[in-house]
Amino acid sequence: MSRLALVLLLWTFAAAAQNFPARPVKIVVPSSPGGATDSFSRALGGRLAEIWGQPVVVENRPGANQIIGADYVSKSPPDGYTLLVSDASSFVMNPHLYKKLPYDGLRGFSPITVLVRFPWVIAVHPSIPANNFQEFVAYAKTRPGQLSYGSFGLGSSGHISVDYLKNLLGIDLLHVPYKGAGPAVTDLLGGQIQMMMVTPLLVEPHARAGKLKLIAAATPQRIERLPNLPTVAESAAPGYEAGTWFALVGPAGMPRPLVNGVYGDVMKVLNDSAFREKNVTAQWFEVVGNTPEEFAAFLTTEYERWDRLIKLSGVKVE
Repeated sequence: MSRLALVLLLWTFAAAAQNFPARPVKIVVPSSPGGATDSFSRALGGRLAEIWGQPVVVENRPGANQIIGADYVSKSPPDGYTLLVSDASSFVMNPHLYKKLPYDGLRGFSPITVLVRFPWVIAVHPSIPANNFQEFVAYAKTRPGQLSYGSFGLGSSGHISVDYLKNLLGIDLLHVPYKGAGPAVTDLLGGQIQMMMVTPLLVEPHARAGKLKLIAAATPQRIERLPNLPTVAESAAPGYEAGTWFALVGPAGMPRPLVNGVYGDVMKVLNDSAFREKNVTAQWFEVVGNTPEEFAAFLTTEYERWDRLIKLSGVKVE
């Protein structure tokens, strides 16, 4: 490519970024409607539509552990009009779980920002005679294979995180996968399963009502809003942590000015106090908002971390 052609191309990219968006923008969510990813994406999209003066449409493309939606975005034009909001599975877990993934988890996307992260807690049914994590581990060791735990899908972060913990502590729990966290919590409340690692958003109100028991936080430090809940790390497994995050990306090849422009507008939303109160704090989330460059570096670190955790967990999906 000649220097003149390169200059013209860069000028075209810059002009496109300045005029973005000139038509509706699509945010793809690779999970079903009604979940945390979906609700947060709709809240974010609504505020971006106000800033951009263009509709922002959330399109759910669930299936195959988020692969269908992520693959669709990775193969879309890199013009900013098709974006993806997904948790860690699409980028740093599925590449280790599936030998024939149709997209590249690290190089198939243009990183924009990690939007939020959220903690997990371990909840058990009240019939379990354990009031803390140490007691639960001791109880489980006397009943190998007799207790079950729910996750929000085969090969999900919840599945891998609990199976890794099982191997660390030498306990045998039966895995029951569900199509989302909501149905799993319903069965936990009904006693069909005995334990689950999940966001406090879905279980903390039930714990306050005495319908479930929270026995540990799966975070590196205690959760600020649950200061009396010990962590797994301080209870039985030093260094253990689990949880996930939601990130915003576009297809690989988005021009840098366009990436930076979208990132700047997203930060306007994340920094708005009213948005935070309703869609972050109330949902037990924590804003991240790292730069595209920081997000790219974070993806590499997370890719290596989940490779190690998946191997240690022994989880296989194909």
